[in-house]
Amino acid sequence: MVPPPAPATKANPERDAADPFRGILLKVLSVVSFVVMATLLKATQTIPAGELVFFRCVFAIVPVLAYLVWKRQLHTALRTSNPMGHVVRSFIGVTSMGLGFFALTRLPLPETTAIGYASPLLIVVFSALLLKERVQLFRWSAVLIGLVGVVIILWPRLTLFSGGAPLGNEETVGAVAALGAAVMSAFAMMQVRHLVQTERTETIVIYFFICASLISLLTMPFGWLMPTPEQSVLLIGAGFAGGVGQLLLTSCYRYADMSVIAPFEYVSLILTIIIGLLVFADVPTLSMIAGALIIVASGIAVIMREHYLGLDRARARAAATP
Repeated sequence: MVPPPAPATKANPERDAADPFRGILLKVLSVVSFVVMATLLKATQTIPAGELVFFRCVFAIVPVLAYLVWKRQLHTALRTSNPMGHVVRSFIGVTSMGLGFFALTRLPLPETTAIGYASPLLIVVFSALLLKERVQLFRWSAVLIGLVGVVIILWPRLTLFSGGAPLGNEETVGAVAALGAAVMSAFAMMQVRHLVQTERTETIVIYFFICASLISLLTMPFGWLMPTPEQSVLLIGAGFAGGVGQLLLTSCYRYADMSVIAPFEYVSLILTIIIGLLVFADVPTLSMIAGALIIVASGIAVIMREHYLGLDRARARAAATP
């Protein structure tokens, strides 16, 4: 049985009254929003990854700013005591997002999503190695099993091990990019965990979108394309969906513990498999499904263990932008 979430306190002013059902509903809606975003971005087909990052972040600012104005929190959201921390987080986040979007253009949607599930597992590894956090045998075991699931998904793509030319096709490069995105996402989360000690969640979100929009412009010399009218609609829609998803994600952890809400992240696997089949005619392979199920089981085990140990990273998750 999961203990009830802690009530709002001066130490945790962002926590509202406990309402697990509302928290779960908001989480599922955020997952749907991010899946819609990824689907729209993938449907643009020929747009470079850096340009995808720009549109995703610029148009995500609109619903976020509207929400902050409505809540009369815009003036407080722009206050920061650690501007360079936001810049560092943004560079890492843009790298992760760019690699992830590049992978979307090369891999089936559910496969890219499943590889991304490795990020929370990698956070445990990096926290132990770099931050010297104490990790018990249970969590190490869960992480290692989850990483085996990642290898199962990647193995058919890694032609280096299957007899083909190493990194010799687009899907192989996409698989490596997806794994790189998961690695950088883990580093971004660690940076966010540092920022939430002094910064509000909305401050981290708004500064990331602003900085990421500017940083993504640095990719223009590497070849941006003029979007067609159809692609423009897809790009703008993806940005709005991402912004709405971020607001929903930020809100959901206000109503229930991470251990209650976080497992619903894996609803995205079901949604991406359905959308992959119906929209992109991507038939999931047995290795992808098997590996994804292993990663999901390991991820839930890690979440439950962290809840038991009191390592609630809800604010960091809410501020981290997919």
